[in-house]
Amino acid sequence: MSAVVKGPRPLICSPPQGAESGPLAVPSLSAAKIGFFRVKGSNAIGSRFLRPIKAMEDSSVSLRNDCAAISGRNLRQMSTMENPTNIVWHKSSVEKLDRQRLLQQKGCVIWITGLSGSGKSTVACALSQGLHMRGKLTYILDGDNVRHGLNRDLSFKAEDRAENIRRIAEVAKLFADAGIICIASLISPYRKDRDVCRALFPEGDFIEVFMDVPLHVCENRDPKGLYKLARAGKIKGFTGVDDPYEPPLNCEIVLQQKGRDCVPPGEMAETVISYLEEKGYLQA
Repeated sequence: MSAVVKGPRPLICSPPQGAESGPLAVPSLSAAKIGFFRVKGSNAIGSRFLRPIKAMEDSSVSLRNDCAAISGRNLRQMSTMENPTNIVWHKSSVEKLDRQRLLQQKGCVIWITGLSGSGKSTVACALSQGLHMRGKLTYILDGDNVRHGLNRDLSFKAEDRAENIRRIAEVAKLFADAGIICIASLISPYRKDRDVCRALFPEGDFIEVFMDVPLHVCENRDPKGLYKLARAGKIKGFTGVDDPYEPPLNCEIVLQQKGRDCVPPGEMAETVISYLEEKGYLQA
């Protein structure tokens, strides 16, 4: 005999410290969002073993017995935990080569590095547009954009900047594995961090592009007003002012700007596209 249970009640626990009194602040669980499930041999309505079988739409909150997890206070601790030893890579029946044949391109990451104001984001957009017009699928991971979501818990301290770069590299690796040409645009000032990123990828799939633009040119541009703040002492550890930038020693592509001659972003993008064509990344 079986019983159909509709609309299980949310787990109840004491609210996180600092929360307003009253019911726990989790998204409402409507019947439309929860779904139904069947419990065999039991009429245990209201049992603590009941669980919804459909994830709530547009919500990153999972129901757990740990109220601190619901409040989000432990998210950062979770992100820095060491890898457990009891996880095994699950092989998929559809692999990178299959996805590349479908897209008629090869997945890789184009890692654009350089000083703030060197034109990284502008070139990334021009490159994405140029490849899109050729029917190629790309995605941009912009350093500032990623800090609005995935990396919003990170500061600009040295250890957090390294973690910011590591996370972006891991996401770029997933995009490349999906057969997408991923364009990562961020300062990434230290060679050791960029070398760690390169080591994540198969030979040739990490294409480092150095925006070789002099500091004084970047500072004169100062599109975000950051150099001005750094010179005034309002920003500490700013790359190029009181923190070093280490240019690549053996990058695949160097995009230079010398003196007052300003190379158009589209022209720089075409240089990268020519490299991709030469190396066979624009065909499966």
